[in-house]
Order: sequence, then C-alpha cells, then structure tokens
Amino acid sequence: MFLDEAKIYVKGGDGGAGIVAFRREKYVPLGGPAGGDGGKGGAVVVVANPRLHTLSYFERKKHFKADRGKNGGNFNRTGASADDLVIEVPPGTIVRDAESDLPLADLTQPDQRVVVAYGGRGGRGNARFKSSTNQAPRVAEKGEPGEERWLKLELKLIADVGIIGVPNAGKSTLLSVVSAAKPKIADYPFTTLTPNLGVAVVDDRETILADIPGLVEGAHAGVGLGHSFLRHVQRTRLLIHLLDGGGEDPVGDFVQINSELALFDPDLQSRAQIVVLSKMDLPQAQEHWQTLAARLPQKDYPVVAISAATHQGVDELMYLVLNTLDILPAPAPVTEVPVFRLDEDEETFQIVRENEAFRVVGKRIERAAAMTYWEYDEAIARFHRILTALGIADALREAGVSEGDTVLIGAYELEWVD
Repeated sequence: MFLDEAKIYVKGGDGGAGIVAFRREKYVPLGGPAGGDGGKGGAVVVVANPRLHTLSYFERKKHFKADRGKNGGNFNRTGASADDLVIEVPPGTIVRDAESDLPLADLTQPDQRVVVAYGGRGGRGNARFKSSTNQAPRVAEKGEPGEERWLKLELKLIADVGIIGVPNAGKSTLLSVVSAAKPKIADYPFTTLTPNLGVAVVDDRETILADIPGLVEGAHAGVGLGHSFLRHVQRTRLLIHLLDGGGEDPVGDFVQINSELALFDPDLQSRAQIVVLSKMDLPQAQEHWQTLAARLPQKDYPVVAISAATHQGVDELMYLVLNTLDILPAPAPVTEVPVFRLDEDEETFQIVRENEAFRVVGKRIERAAAMTYWEYDEAIARFHRILTALGIADALREAGVSEGDTVLIGAYELEWVD
C-alpha cells in the first residue's frame, strides 16, 4: 500500500541513573564515595533509505522509543550509553514537528539523517558530589528523561520528470511503455490511485519519471485525488503534460490543469513543460492535432504527438525529455535544517492552581524533579535548594501555599513543608 503521510511518536532514551556507593575494601577504611555515573540514553534518528518508496510501514507502527542508558556501578564505573534508534524513510520525506508544523528536515539524499529526539544525559553518581565539607555524600541523580515529540512525515516523490494530465489521458500507459513500471491500466478515470515511479533508460542514461494521478478542476482544494498527490509534482524538474487525444477539449484540459498547479504552488507556473497529445492512433486525436499548436495559450511549450499503444513518437519524446533536462538548471543543493527547539528560557516557570493543589510548570524544575532520588534526605535538600535558587519557593508562598498543601511538579506529588 502506498502511503505518503504519517504521524508518529518518538522518544529518546532516558539517561541511566547515577548511584550512591562507597568503597568497602580491606585496608581502605576511608574509601569514600564511589558511585558511578549513568550512561546516556539513545537518540532517535530519521534516515533516508533509497530502497524505500512509501511510508506504509508507519501504518502499522507509530511509537518509537530509544533504549535508556545503563545505570552507574560501584568503583566509579560509568554505565554504558544506549545505541541510537534509527527510523528509515524514503528519500523525499519532510519531517515536521506535529505540534508547531515547523519542518525539522527535508531528507532528499540517500543516507541523509536528522536527530529528532535526543537521549537524556546520565545521572551523576555520589562521587561527583564530594566536596571539602561533605566527604561522604549520600546524594546522586537519576537519569535525565529523553526528549519526546510527535512528528508528521510527508513524502514528496523525487523524480526528474512528472507526467500530469486529466484522468484517463494515458499517463500510466506511457510510463509502462518507457520504463519497467507496471501500473494498473484500464479505460476509465482514476485507474491510478497512487503515484507510480519508473526508470526510463535512453542511450544508457537513466531518467526517473513519476506518473501523478489524474487531476480535475478544484484539485488544489482537495477535489478528486489532486490534493493528496499534487505535492509530488513539486520535486520534478520537468513536466510532461499529457493531453487526452480522445477527449472533447484537450486545450481546455491544458488550461484547467495549469490553473490547478498554479493555485497549489505558484512556483509551478514557471516549471518547464512538454505538451504531449496522446492516443494518436484514434481519428479524434488526429483531428485535435491539426489545431492544437495554434490553440495553445502558451506557444513557448514544445508540442509532441504520440501513441503509447503503437509506440508512435515515444522515442522522439524521450530524446526531447533528455535534451530539455540537459539545459535546465541543476537541482539546488539541499541544506540541512536544524532540529526545531522551542526558544524558551529553561529557568522560566509558571504556577497554576490544579483543584486544591499548586502545579509548578517549567522545563528545568520538572527535569530536576525527575532526576531526584526522593529516598535520600540529601537529595531532597538539594532539590529544595534548586527551588529556592530558581525563585520557585518564594513564588509558591506568594501564590498562597501553606503547610501541608500539595505541590505538583511533573509526575511527582509533594507536600509543602515551610
């Protein structure tokens, strides 16, 4: 099944926990703290795989979570970092942040990759908290939670040439004649429900063609199949505009399709085109051919007559395609797009009432809560110092918190003690 849109959830692996440990060796009576740091969590990486041509895999699997880092060990041993989780997509996939709809990357080259969710750093073991005033700290950190987000994947096929036209104009038949592609072909509109790719070989040169499903009036607004597949035209350098020689008004079809292209993307107005009248084996097509060139509103397009059924004019068309591609500008180099991150101050916070409780919302304080060992008094005291340093303790008092009230931070429910 062809699928060119998908929505998936990704989460980087949590960091491994640092531990509280002390050296307990014979002849080392005061060994001191020896708890190691946790390892880094794995990141989630999206990679373009040229062997893939659809996003159908994401119809079955939508959640992707990288492994967490290993916990630290005794004798200051650092836990192992987790491997990254690789998600493969077809070249031509645009990765967007689902919440903001901002693009994270446009993966057009084979093996091009982008990190979409970073793994959390490992927590520090108690050896890291040793100081001149605290020689035996009983405090450590849990691992930092990995980043998580929903992504939208949008596939735009990458082809040199796009074959466009009204339904039943003969696009699939032409693709099957010039390449090894085997699209479904029948004599009724909308036979092609998905774009088809084919590779044409002319004089040892390969050219990739995409058969775009038939476009109808209103396609730019979602009428018919157009809205789902017009995006695939945007990647092409050249368009073969196939006119139905057996239709009533090929020139009217030409004007209608070009209008839909321009309404969908104004840049498509200037896209190079070769106008092709199909089905020249039919008497009606031969009649249209006599007046076609004179009636076209834009005379600068080359006009070719073919019959895919009898192969009339097909070779001439493909040589014209190659010669036109040779003089067109080369595709612009793809620039990497950095992963979108909210431009927010990590130390900012907000206090909101949630029923009878006070909820503290803030990136840094929620992360600190997730990394705190609540079973150690020293860790709790350290967390309270963070609350004070960030101004959250004073803000809670101003908001009316009192002894015994519930304070919610992230997934933790705490009791306020002044």
